[in-house]
Amino acid sequence: MPDLLKPIFLAALLAGGGPVAAQDAETPPAAPPAQEADTPQADTPAADGAGNPEAPATGDQPQVVEPSGTDGLNMGEPADAPQAGPGSSYAAGTFGDWEQRCVRTAEGTDPCQLYQLLKDDNGNAVAEMSVFPLPQGREAAAGSTIITPLETLLTRAVTISVDGGQSRRYPFDFCAQQGCFARVGFTQAEVDQFKRGSAAKMVIVPAAAPDQQIELTISLSGFTAGYDAVAKANTAGE
Repeated sequence: MPDLLKPIFLAALLAGGGPVAAQDAETPPAAPPAQEADTPQADTPAADGAGNPEAPATGDQPQVVEPSGTDGLNMGEPADAPQAGPGSSYAAGTFGDWEQRCVRTAEGTDPCQLYQLLKDDNGNAVAEMSVFPLPQGREAAAGSTIITPLETLLTRAVTISVDGGQSRRYPFDFCAQQGCFARVGFTQAEVDQFKRGSAAKMVIVPAAAPDQQIELTISLSGFTAGYDAVAKANTAGE
Protein backbone atom coordinates (compact mmCIF):
# COMPACT_ATOMS: atom_id res chain seq x y z
CA MET A 1 0.00 0.00 0.00
CA PRO A 2 1.46 3.42 -0.85
CA ASP A 3 2.54 5.41 2.19
CA LEU A 4 0.25 8.30 1.33
CA LEU A 5 -2.83 6.05 1.58
CA LYS A 6 -1.96 4.49 4.93
CA PRO A 7 -3.42 7.35 7.00
CA ILE A 8 -6.64 7.24 4.92
CA PHE A 9 -6.87 3.49 5.37
CA LEU A 10 -6.38 3.74 9.11
CA ALA A 11 -8.96 6.51 9.38
CA ALA A 12 -11.47 4.37 7.57
CA LEU A 13 -10.79 1.47 9.92
CA LEU A 14 -11.43 3.67 12.95
CA ALA A 15 -14.57 5.19 11.51
CA GLY A 16 -16.16 1.94 10.38
CA GLY A 17 -15.03 -0.28 13.20
CA GLY A 18 -13.70 -2.86 10.71
CA PRO A 19 -12.08 -3.30 7.31
CA VAL A 20 -13.27 -1.18 4.44
CA ALA A 21 -15.56 -3.21 2.14
CA ALA A 22 -14.28 -3.83 -1.37
CA GLN A 23 -16.08 -2.01 -4.16
CA ASP A 24 -17.16 -5.28 -5.82
CA ALA A 25 -18.53 -6.78 -2.58
CA GLU A 26 -22.16 -7.69 -2.56
CA THR A 27 -24.27 -4.83 -1.23
CA PRO A 28 -26.65 -5.94 1.54
CA PRO A 29 -30.33 -5.26 0.95
CA ALA A 30 -31.58 -1.99 2.30
CA ALA A 31 -33.66 -2.14 5.43
CA PRO A 32 -37.40 -1.65 4.89
CA PRO A 33 -38.67 1.80 5.77
CA ALA A 34 -39.96 2.07 9.28
CA GLN A 35 -43.70 2.08 9.55
CA GLU A 36 -45.39 4.93 11.30
CA ALA A 37 -46.20 3.90 14.82
CA ASP A 38 -49.74 4.33 15.98
CA THR A 39 -48.66 4.87 19.57
CA PRO A 40 -47.55 8.39 20.41
CA GLN A 41 -43.86 8.86 21.14
CA ALA A 42 -42.80 10.30 24.45
CA ASP A 43 -41.62 13.85 24.28
CA THR A 44 -37.83 14.05 24.21
CA PRO A 45 -36.24 17.20 25.56
CA ALA A 46 -34.46 19.15 22.92
CA ALA A 47 -30.71 19.08 23.27
CA ASP A 48 -28.48 21.80 22.05
CA GLY A 49 -24.73 22.28 22.46
CA ALA A 50 -25.08 23.26 26.12
CA GLY A 51 -27.92 20.89 27.01
CA ASN A 52 -31.45 21.80 28.13
CA PRO A 53 -31.23 23.58 31.49
CA GLU A 54 -34.89 22.89 32.20
CA ALA A 55 -34.63 19.14 31.70
CA PRO A 56 -34.97 17.15 34.93
CA ALA A 57 -31.83 15.44 36.19
CA THR A 58 -31.66 11.66 35.88
CA GLY A 59 -29.90 9.20 38.06
CA ASP A 60 -27.38 8.37 35.35
CA GLN A 61 -26.57 11.99 34.50
CA PRO A 62 -26.35 14.13 37.67
CA GLN A 63 -26.58 17.84 37.21
CA VAL A 64 -23.37 19.83 37.59
CA VAL A 65 -23.97 23.21 39.17
CA GLU A 66 -21.24 25.64 38.25
CA PRO A 67 -20.37 28.12 40.99
CA SER A 68 -21.37 31.69 40.54
CA GLY A 69 -18.47 34.12 40.85
CA THR A 70 -16.11 33.07 43.66
CA ASP A 71 -18.73 31.51 45.94
CA GLY A 72 -17.15 28.60 47.76
CA LEU A 73 -13.79 28.99 46.04
CA ASN A 74 -10.49 29.86 47.68
CA MET A 75 -8.76 32.44 45.50
CA GLY A 76 -5.39 32.00 47.26
CA GLU A 77 -2.94 34.66 48.34
CA PRO A 78 0.64 35.61 47.58
CA ALA A 79 3.03 32.94 48.85
CA ASP A 80 5.12 35.54 50.64
CA ALA A 81 2.16 37.16 52.38
CA PRO A 82 2.78 37.47 56.14
CA GLN A 83 0.74 35.25 58.42
CA ALA A 84 -1.09 37.29 61.03
CA GLY A 85 -2.74 34.60 63.14
CA PRO A 86 -1.72 33.30 66.57
CA GLY A 87 1.63 31.53 66.47
CA SER A 88 3.05 33.71 63.71
CA SER A 89 6.17 35.77 64.37
CA TYR A 90 6.95 39.34 63.47
CA ALA A 91 9.71 41.90 63.92
CA ALA A 92 8.72 44.53 66.47
CA GLY A 93 11.85 46.66 66.18
CA THR A 94 15.54 46.85 65.33
CA PHE A 95 18.22 47.92 67.79
CA GLY A 96 21.67 48.16 66.24
CA ASP A 97 22.58 44.63 65.14
CA TRP A 98 19.75 43.05 67.13
CA GLU A 99 16.13 42.50 66.19
CA GLN A 100 13.17 42.28 68.53
CA ARG A 101 11.09 39.30 67.43
CA CYS A 102 7.69 38.51 68.91
CA VAL A 103 5.13 35.72 68.56
CA ARG A 104 1.42 36.54 68.24
CA THR A 105 -0.93 35.03 70.81
CA ALA A 106 -4.70 34.92 70.97
CA GLU A 107 -4.63 36.94 74.20
CA GLY A 108 -2.56 39.72 72.63
CA THR A 109 0.32 39.43 75.14
CA ASP A 110 3.00 38.56 72.62
CA PRO A 111 6.26 37.18 74.09
CA CYS A 112 9.41 38.68 72.54
CA GLN A 113 13.11 37.96 72.37
CA LEU A 114 16.25 39.65 71.09
CA TYR A 115 17.66 37.95 67.97
CA GLN A 116 20.87 38.10 65.93
CA LEU A 117 22.01 36.06 62.92
CA LEU A 118 25.72 35.27 63.24
CA LYS A 119 27.91 35.19 60.12
CA ASP A 120 31.48 34.16 59.42
CA ASP A 121 34.20 36.35 57.91
CA ASN A 122 32.88 35.61 54.40
CA GLY A 123 29.36 36.77 55.23
CA ASN A 124 27.89 33.25 55.36
CA ALA A 125 25.12 32.70 57.92
CA VAL A 126 26.38 30.13 60.42
CA ALA A 127 24.48 30.38 63.71
CA GLU A 128 21.58 32.10 65.45
CA MET A 129 21.32 33.54 68.94
CA SER A 130 18.32 34.81 70.84
CA VAL A 131 18.23 36.35 74.33
CA PHE A 132 15.20 36.97 76.55
CA PRO A 133 14.80 38.19 80.15
CA LEU A 134 13.55 35.75 82.78
CA PRO A 135 11.37 36.51 85.82
CA GLN A 136 13.20 37.88 88.81
CA GLY A 137 14.21 35.62 91.66
CA ARG A 138 15.97 33.01 89.54
CA GLU A 139 19.66 32.23 89.29
CA ALA A 140 19.53 33.01 85.58
CA ALA A 141 18.47 36.57 84.83
CA ALA A 142 18.19 35.83 81.09
CA GLY A 143 17.84 32.81 78.86
CA SER A 144 19.35 32.25 75.45
CA THR A 145 18.82 29.82 72.59
CA ILE A 146 21.79 29.15 70.31
CA ILE A 147 21.40 27.23 67.04
CA THR A 148 24.45 25.92 65.17
CA PRO A 149 24.81 23.70 62.05
CA LEU A 150 24.12 19.97 62.27
CA GLU A 151 27.81 19.34 61.47
CA THR A 152 28.86 20.82 64.84
CA LEU A 153 30.99 18.62 67.11
CA LEU A 154 28.65 18.39 70.09
CA THR A 155 31.21 17.06 72.58
CA ARG A 156 33.19 20.32 72.31
CA ALA A 157 30.09 22.38 73.25
CA VAL A 158 29.87 26.10 72.45
CA THR A 159 31.91 28.79 74.22
CA ILE A 160 31.14 32.49 74.64
CA SER A 161 33.32 35.35 75.87
CA VAL A 162 32.78 39.12 76.05
CA ASP A 163 35.48 41.58 74.97
CA GLY A 164 38.23 38.96 75.29
CA GLY A 165 37.27 38.01 78.84
CA GLN A 166 36.93 34.58 80.41
CA SER A 167 35.09 32.10 78.18
CA ARG A 168 32.23 29.96 79.42
CA ARG A 169 31.30 26.61 77.90
CA TYR A 170 27.68 25.62 77.29
CA PRO A 171 26.62 22.08 76.27
CA PHE A 172 24.19 21.26 73.47
CA ASP A 173 20.75 19.91 74.35
CA PHE A 174 19.54 18.32 71.11
CA CYS A 175 19.67 18.51 67.33
CA ALA A 176 16.74 18.89 64.96
CA GLN A 177 16.25 19.61 61.29
CA GLN A 178 17.06 23.30 61.86
CA GLY A 179 20.38 22.54 63.58
CA CYS A 180 21.81 21.80 67.02
CA PHE A 181 20.36 23.68 70.00
CA ALA A 182 22.00 24.92 73.18
CA ARG A 183 19.66 26.44 75.76
CA VAL A 184 21.72 28.46 78.21
CA GLY A 185 21.24 30.88 81.08
CA PHE A 186 23.04 34.13 81.89
CA THR A 187 23.40 35.62 85.35
CA GLN A 188 22.66 39.29 85.93
CA ALA A 189 26.41 39.97 85.99
CA GLU A 190 26.78 38.34 82.57
CA VAL A 191 23.85 40.34 81.20
CA ASP A 192 25.55 43.48 82.47
CA GLN A 193 28.69 42.40 80.61
CA PHE A 194 26.69 42.20 77.39
CA LYS A 195 25.29 45.66 78.05
CA ARG A 196 28.70 47.22 78.71
CA GLY A 197 30.62 45.31 76.05
CA SER A 198 31.19 46.07 72.40
CA ALA A 199 31.45 42.51 71.03
CA ALA A 200 31.33 38.92 72.18
CA LYS A 201 32.87 35.85 70.59
CA MET A 202 31.23 32.48 70.03
CA VAL A 203 33.37 29.44 69.21
CA ILE A 204 32.12 26.13 67.80
CA VAL A 205 34.04 23.14 66.42
CA PRO A 206 33.10 21.40 63.14
CA ALA A 207 32.67 17.62 63.40
CA ALA A 208 34.56 17.09 60.12
CA ALA A 209 37.60 18.98 61.45
CA PRO A 210 37.83 18.58 65.24
CA ASP A 211 41.24 20.26 65.27
CA GLN A 212 39.78 23.51 63.96
CA GLN A 213 37.52 26.19 65.42
CA ILE A 214 34.93 28.49 63.94
CA GLU A 215 34.90 31.89 65.62
CA LEU A 216 31.80 34.04 65.25
CA THR A 217 31.45 37.64 66.36
CA ILE A 218 28.37 38.58 68.38
CA SER A 219 27.84 42.30 67.94
CA LEU A 220 26.63 44.02 71.10
CA SER A 221 25.61 47.18 69.27
CA GLY A 222 22.06 47.99 70.38
CA PHE A 223 21.95 45.17 72.94
CA THR A 224 21.07 47.37 75.93
CA ALA A 225 18.19 49.19 74.20
CA GLY A 226 16.90 45.98 72.64
CA TYR A 227 17.09 43.99 75.87
CA ASP A 228 15.21 46.67 77.79
CA ALA A 229 12.55 46.87 75.03
CA VAL A 230 12.04 43.10 75.17
CA ALA A 231 11.81 43.17 78.97
CA LYS A 232 9.20 45.90 78.80
CA ALA A 233 7.15 44.10 76.14
CA ASN A 234 7.17 40.81 78.06
CA THR A 235 5.91 42.46 81.27
CA ALA A 236 3.34 44.69 79.61
CA GLY A 237 0.44 42.32 80.35
CA GLU A 238 1.36 41.62 83.96
